[in-house]
Amino acid sequence: MDLSILKTMCAIHSPSGNEVAMKEFLLDYIKKESKNWKHKPKVIHGKGFQDNIMLVFGKPRTAIFAHTDSIGFTVRYGKQLVKIGGPRIEKGYELVGSDSCKCEATLNVVKDTMEYKAKRNFDIGTELVFKANWREDKDYVQCCYMDNRLGCYNALKVAETLKDGVIVFSTWEEHGGGSVSYLQKYLVDNYKISQALISDISWISDGVFPAKGPVISMRDSLIPRRSYINKIIDIAKKHKVAYQLEVEGSGGSDAKELQMAENVWDWCFVGAAEQFVHTPNEKVHKKDIEGMIALYKALMKDL
Repeated sequence: MDLSILKTMCAIHSPSGNEVAMKEFLLDYIKKESKNWKHKPKVIHGKGFQDNIMLVFGKPRTAIFAHTDSIGFTVRYGKQLVKIGGPRIEKGYELVGSDSCKCEATLNVVKDTMEYKAKRNFDIGTELVFKANWREDKDYVQCCYMDNRLGCYNALKVAETLKDGVIVFSTWEEHGGGSVSYLQKYLVDNYKISQALISDISWISDGVFPAKGPVISMRDSLIPRRSYINKIIDIAKKHKVAYQLEVEGSGGSDAKELQMAENVWDWCFVGAAEQFVHTPNEKVHKKDIEGMIALYKALMKDL
């Protein structure tokens, strides 16, 4: 399994609200690679869509949502930091970004205040993200931002053979959302779509284990419609694709904007689970990556 594209994406600066670099990378990748895909999509982006991208294949019935943003930090005043999303806080984490020059720092905590430690003060509003440190062995890959570069990687691999469907690369997911509310309206108005899969990364827990397959989430802070979940489980069984069932009482995804939309949507979070969530050391088993891609291909064919 060639994970070079995933490695590249994990190092792209794309905190919530500044996903331009990921958008440009994806558009360039799609332009170069789509000629090798089994079916060529209509690429929707630009004015009216901010930094989001949609790929429309054939006669779509189901949409895949994969968010392109990451957690991080915003420079406040002096050396103070404000969280973007929910990063884990630990002294010594390496941070990078740029203002007029390249920014390199380490995370520091003074009393109850988050700060960065660096040789100079950075401009107010500068975004800092975890420094990428890719590690790979026979079984695992580990780096910052598997959440959700891996969800985007999954969507790109599914695109290689997808006949009918939509892939949505969304923004702002880690910090409250905002883009899916107008993207879903466009899909409903133009393609009459009413069902979705959330290509995102979950976590290893007391009931979810590495190398046992991607999770089909039965609930997190929200509860999807049970009959839709049952249909997804039946498809996984039919294709003999490994999966795990997940039940959590917290957490969320792009699904929240689908559930709260004025339009009718069924949705399910389906994705590989990781260790060391929201740290520079997010770790995923390769079998779960392969299983996630296989499950999505089966679901997009049969849903």
